[in-house]
Amino acid sequence: MRIYLACTVRGDRGAIDAARHIHACLVGLGHEVLTGHLLRDDVAAAEDEVGDAAVFARDMAWLESADAVVAEASGSSYGVGFEVGYALGRSEQTGQRVLVLYDASRRGRVSRLIAGMNDPRARVLAYESPSDIDAFLASSLSTASVSSSVE
Repeated sequence: MRIYLACTVRGDRGAIDAARHIHACLVGLGHEVLTGHLLRDDVAAAEDEVGDAAVFARDMAWLESADAVVAEASGSSYGVGFEVGYALGRSEQTGQRVLVLYDASRRGRVSRLIAGMNDPRARVLAYESPSDIDAFLASSLSTASVSSSVE
């Protein structure tokens, strides 16, 4: 499965280790992650060299070609919110899965639109440990249906 992994690039990167864990889990499950470069420490500078318009065009093409969007949403990020909203808005027509994960200990700093999401087209996990992430991704990406839940 082709996965678009969304995570904060210019915002709060306090959950980058969790995003790296998500990436490793997805790869370990045999998925192709289109956006692994976002996990690099120098990603902001690298994306500056590509340019805003080119990043937008590239990322939109990846969003549209992905089978699923998996978002680490623990940090404040307009980009992650855009990506989740875009995928969610199209998911009924595309069948694209939308999975949103955030650190349960950061709930007070996570957007209420994320923490309170109960849309049947998405699954949400407030994780407490890496093992929570592993189990959530394995179960969410192994079934054909998308069900709503905050785990």
